[in-house]
Amino acid sequence: MRILLNWFVMTIAILISAYLLPGISIRSLGAALITALVLGLINAIVRPVLIVLTLPLSIITFGLFIFILNALLVLLTSSIVPGFYVSSFWWALLFSLVFSIVSAVLHRVIPG
Repeated sequence: MRILLNWFVMTIAILISAYLLPGISIRSLGAALITALVLGLINAIVRPVLIVLTLPLSIITFGLFIFILNALLVLLTSSIVPGFYVSSFWWALLFSLVFSIVSAVLHRVIPG
């Protein structure tokens, strides 16, 4: 049940973030659901491997490289999911920041 709640919160956060940012577009609710699923899988499987591989670069940049890594993962999700469009790297970077904030607020508001 908790996984479904997290998936729902991620979907709502993606929809809100896409609404706030003109460089991001979501075609439908179904595309948002699939985007949340793919982004969650990428963050669970690919992101930890990339963090370990780029650890020296993250140490040198005092952890700021993680933001770039998040933006690249958003772009990867955009290339996989039809109906989720990110216009540039900078919009992906801003989306990852806004998405994180919105998701954190929604997790605080929605009990679970």
